[in-house]
Amino acid sequence: MARHPRTLLTAWNLRPRKRLGQNFLTTADISERIVEAAAVAPEDIVLEIGPGLGALTLPLAARAARLIAVETDAEILRLLRAELLAARRQNVETIHASILDTDIATLAPPDRRLVVLGNLPYNISSPVLVRLVESRHRVDRAVLMLQKELADRIVAAPGGRDYGRLTVMLAYCATVRRLFTVPADRFFPRPKVDSAVVEIRFNTAPDFPAHDERFLWKVVQAAFGQRRKTLKNALSGSALPLDAAGAEAVLHAAGIDPSRRAETLTVAEFVALSHAAAERSNR
Repeated sequence: MARHPRTLLTAWNLRPRKRLGQNFLTTADISERIVEAAAVAPEDIVLEIGPGLGALTLPLAARAARLIAVETDAEILRLLRAELLAARRQNVETIHASILDTDIATLAPPDRRLVVLGNLPYNISSPVLVRLVESRHRVDRAVLMLQKELADRIVAAPGGRDYGRLTVMLAYCATVRRLFTVPADRFFPRPKVDSAVVEIRFNTAPDFPAHDERFLWKVVQAAFGQRRKTLKNALSGSALPLDAAGAEAVLHAAGIDPSRRAETLTVAEFVALSHAAAERSNR
């Protein structure tokens, strides 16, 4: 990283856009650690979400067969393209779009799976994680920088307040681990909180496969929608077609005490619950 983000932005008469959650890495050592953690091989096709000023883009381009960088800010993308041109990196495809409007599954050939990296803005982090779960048949692994609070949530074990909908969705189909923390003073502008880098490795198949994943996600959402309530009350007060008696019946059918709360359930128990709820709704 030859120039500080402030210097680079000033040279292009640009300012970080708070609305887009733009906080740029200021030191090359963190970029190198993230790229090393991704273990990018010469044959890999890499998707970078929000490349920004190229802190990860340039070292990734030096390692990957092909790099696809999706950036929503047109002015930042213009700057990035100039940096890539100066570095003579011809294996990078830049796309001006929001990752949330991008069909991830179409970015690589049918016989290849992507490696995904990115420094995700907080306001889109959760939707991006959901999109990766939905596109996981085309994604091998992801190494992402998230706000520390969100990283705490997605690596949480059942039983605590950090354990929630995203935790369950990822645990259903992936192995997630925290790699290291990045202090707030390593960014410009400096955010209010620290960040953390996490690795998500998607499994070829879930340990406890659901009959209908979309319905499973609806059950998980319903259970956590009123997480302070018992599961019986949370489910009967949700969009699921269950009254209090129905909710109690499906919980008993799944072998779950109706007085428990959502954060105490394992992935296997959520799958069993979704099966029981689906069977009742199909009667």
